[in-house]
Amino acid sequence: MKKNKTYRFILSGGGTGGHIYPAVAIADELKLRYPDAEFLFVGASDRMEMEKVPQAGYKIKGLWISGIQRKLTLKNLAFPFKLISSLWNSRKIIKSFKPDAVVGTGGFASGPLLQVAASKGIPSLIQEQNSFPGITNKLLAKKVNTICVAYDGLERFFPKEKIKLTGNPIRKDLLQVKNKTAEGKVAFKLEEGKQTLLVLGGSLGARRINQLIEANIDFFETQNIQVIWQCGKLYYDQYKKYDDHKNIQVHAFLNQMDLAYAASDMIISRAGAISVSELCIVGKPVVFIPSPNVSEDHQTKNAKSIADKNAAVLIREKDLDTDFQNEFSELISNENKRKELSKNIEALALVNATKDIVDEVEKMLSK
Repeated sequence: MKKNKTYRFILSGGGTGGHIYPAVAIADELKLRYPDAEFLFVGASDRMEMEKVPQAGYKIKGLWISGIQRKLTLKNLAFPFKLISSLWNSRKIIKSFKPDAVVGTGGFASGPLLQVAASKGIPSLIQEQNSFPGITNKLLAKKVNTICVAYDGLERFFPKEKIKLTGNPIRKDLLQVKNKTAEGKVAFKLEEGKQTLLVLGGSLGARRINQLIEANIDFFETQNIQVIWQCGKLYYDQYKKYDDHKNIQVHAFLNQMDLAYAASDMIISRAGAISVSELCIVGKPVVFIPSPNVSEDHQTKNAKSIADKNAAVLIREKDLDTDFQNEFSELISNENKRKELSKNIEALALVNATKDIVDEVEKMLSK
């Protein structure tokens, strides 16, 4: 690598926070190593990355692109035109910016951009967050130089020689969670002598998880459980009335996730890739309730990959009414099981993911 060279990096990915935040974390680490480097993000012009990336301090260009709908819809008729437009504009972006390396973190926008970059011989890397890859990364796998993954067994989908097991980039403040227990309990005004359950449904909220918590408020009371319930901003007005209950705290959003994790004894969560990676770092007993309404049912596959290692409890939405109270009662009453789940999930943590991914970018540049 030329240490005196000013490098230029393009990062592409978006549609959801699970694609955006890893890209930002990778950019931050590259910027730490190369303070004079230039960065450009490329996303879908009508998705959340157009707002979130500038908030993180980076420039972004938007492509007119979206995925194919599973159902027959008029929107699918526009897809070929969107793809041609995005490939054309990706060529213009790459010709103008002249990147030394391109990183894709998934989402539809990364497809055309990485396709063009790889075809021009520009060092290209994709980062796959899930245990079951999305269609974009599957299509790109044969074209890019390196594929960084967070789960074992992805040689079923990707060329084995290109795979590097790095994990998913996670927030740095989570690395010190174990030292923040007392601070977390004070921050959330928790009662000593009671176990604390943290409920996470994502920033928008998870309707079925919220229904479950509402239906089990009396059950938690009988089990002497206090609950930090992040119901999501879409549902806060509906559920904020339960904030009056002695052992229930209702939050639209949790701004201090590290303290929420630190204060909890057990966690109920969706199974998005970044959430799973964070929970491995946190090392608390987890009940995963994956969303069945995501592409390729990848949340269930993420959760199953952890549960199969006896590192978490997996309950599918369709089984909540019959299984939840039995599974949760056993978790509360069985200290050995809680300790075993904690030990096993923590063993799966990959704490240096961001640095390891950027190491792979540097390897590409050195060639």
